[in-house]
Amino acid sequence: MTESLFSTGHVAVITGAASGIGLAAATKYAGLGMNVVLADLPGPKLNTAAAAVAAVSNPASVLAVPVDVSVAADLERLQAQAFDRFGAVHVLMNNAGIGLNPGSAFKAPDEWRRLLDINLLGVVNGVQAFLPAMIASKTPGLVINTGSKQGITTPPGNLAYNVSKAAVKAYTEGLAHELRNTPGCAITAHLLIPGYTFTGMTARSAEKPAAAWTGEQVIDFMIASIGRGDFYILCPDNDVSRPMDERRILWAAGDIIENRPALSRWHKDYTAAFEAFMEDARKR
Repeated sequence: MTESLFSTGHVAVITGAASGIGLAAATKYAGLGMNVVLADLPGPKLNTAAAAVAAVSNPASVLAVPVDVSVAADLERLQAQAFDRFGAVHVLMNNAGIGLNPGSAFKAPDEWRRLLDINLLGVVNGVQAFLPAMIASKTPGLVINTGSKQGITTPPGNLAYNVSKAAVKAYTEGLAHELRNTPGCAITAHLLIPGYTFTGMTARSAEKPAAAWTGEQVIDFMIASIGRGDFYILCPDNDVSRPMDERRILWAAGDIIENRPALSRWHKDYTAAFEAFMEDARKR
């Protein structure tokens, strides 16, 4: 039933839709005959993306709305425009995010605040703007929040980003629980967990690295996973397999269970133990 929501005449709203995974989603949905609302910061990128998506279907089925997801009023305006234009929303994809790196746990408070405002509160704002009307419609629908493996294994290097995506994971888990316990609710929540993906956020060159997936591969995997009823949409890539991800996640959980030092995977005293732990996954 959930997979059938990606079908002709249904309506999808995507934030962060001007590039990367968001644009790949918008293009895929348009190709499936859906009406698509692209939301992103105002400017040429959003206009170009909307034109490209309209070329896949037709201009009448595409709406571009300039939005700053950190501003709740912008999401409320987005909701009003989506419902006014198409009368319903079946798929809400809270995908907007930035990779800003404040560099320290105790520096750059303004950068921390900006990243959390977008990566976490952008998701909360989207849910709070859209879910009441989606639930009230009594029709099936999806909320897809874009998380990250960094929000699960929290590797050193960008603490603020890890914190934001760990919060998105916890928020989406709680949202899924609340939705399935809301009488009459036909909406399900899902956490998209991309692997290494060639996007505007990650690109360091014009050419896609061999290890990376494309945004299109992520969206195809996502739709198939939702069709199976998956909540956690854990994407592999061309370098990291599902078994490798599973072992890394197990090791991270083991830090608590075995009372190891925090982030022991990157602790010099545990290097050999972690490598041995991963050996079986590398053979698969």
